[in-house]
Amino acid sequence: MSRKTFVLDTSVLLYDSSSIYAFTGNDVVIPLITLEELDRFKDRKELIGSSAREVNRTLDALRKKGSLHDGIYLENHDINLKVVRDTTESHIPEELDVKKGDHKILNVAASLVAAVPGATVIVVTKDINLRLKADAIGLEAEDYYKDVPQAVREGNPVYSGQLQLTLSDEDVETYYQDGQVTPVTSESLCENSLVVAVSETNPQKSLIGMVKGGKIIQPRAKIDAIGVSPRSKEQKAAVHLLTDGDVPLVAMTGLAGSGKTFLALTAGMAGLNSKKYERIIITRSIEPVGRDLGFLPGTLDEKMAPWLMPIVDNFRNAFKDTTYFETMRQRGVIEVSPISYIRGRSFSNCYIIVDEAQNLTIHEIKTLVTRCGEGTKMVLLGDTEQVDTPYLDRFSNGLTIVIERLKGSILFGHIRLDRGERSPLATLASQSL
Repeated sequence: MSRKTFVLDTSVLLYDSSSIYAFTGNDVVIPLITLEELDRFKDRKELIGSSAREVNRTLDALRKKGSLHDGIYLENHDINLKVVRDTTESHIPEELDVKKGDHKILNVAASLVAAVPGATVIVVTKDINLRLKADAIGLEAEDYYKDVPQAVREGNPVYSGQLQLTLSDEDVETYYQDGQVTPVTSESLCENSLVVAVSETNPQKSLIGMVKGGKIIQPRAKIDAIGVSPRSKEQKAAVHLLTDGDVPLVAMTGLAGSGKTFLALTAGMAGLNSKKYERIIITRSIEPVGRDLGFLPGTLDEKMAPWLMPIVDNFRNAFKDTTYFETMRQRGVIEVSPISYIRGRSFSNCYIIVDEAQNLTIHEIKTLVTRCGEGTKMVLLGDTEQVDTPYLDRFSNGLTIVIERLKGSILFGHIRLDRGERSPLATLASQSL
């Protein structure tokens, strides 16, 4: 198979600082303008700043192997790496201002095509608009797919956390008699999944259970000490996962008003009241719109207030008051912090709620999960159909990737809540507008 040349955009390097090694058996070109753009991000405190600094360190270390201008061969990956400056001659249409950074990247790719007719040159970028421009002027372009599971790339639906099975009459009867059953088809069971099964001979006989240790067991009926009862089979699975001490990582996805935040918060409060957890940590991604959170006026609490309101609303719905919530915050038992302030910390015996997790990259979620110590449970909440972060979509966001990569693990559970519970009007709006 002939080698291809991949031209990497800044967004790819910021998304994955090791992306230059992801194109084994091919050539990788980094336009010089990309290094200039990386320089603008190196002082940022978030993961994007860490990625910019790591790319710079990697390239600086590779200079020991040779000149970036002349090209460096990476033996372990069979990759020719080269930093290429823009040419003085424009190879792109005049409608595109060649002085603009994105257009310089396109011009580098176009000049490579012009230099070697027939060569396969592909612009790799997480910027949708840049891919559109590349395609419009006849250049090949694609997203960076390294982290996206192959099954999702091929169009298969994301794992919902629910299985539909057909069982024998004996299995269904055993389930109701013993509270659990090990079906003959146990090898097809996905650990910590919700199972909806019917009898193979009598459709009137059915069961709803959870997979645990290769068995189908009865899910917990409610969140103890709080008295919250699930309204649907999916919420029943969510309650089970949230209260199962053997499952330290839970993902809950679904449309607005399906009960994700409410169930996660009440389960955390139940664990706090029973002394199972010492603290509740609530975090989410904060998009500073070009400026770090520190530039915003006020204290950290005042800066976080707009993003805290969904939590406050759910607390009010659960306990009919927010005084207790504020008291717990003042005592430090409930902590609210943006994700950029959590890097480098370690949490033991904590219950961590990560809200709007669909707006995080897989690398950001990895940073969070690796902060978890003994006795800590982390709950990832989000709607993968509502991704607000630039360069991410419903397939490449971190929440989707976590769900696909970790499904079947005894330490992970996921359930998608497809039914709105806020009100009939909210459900109608979510489904129809």
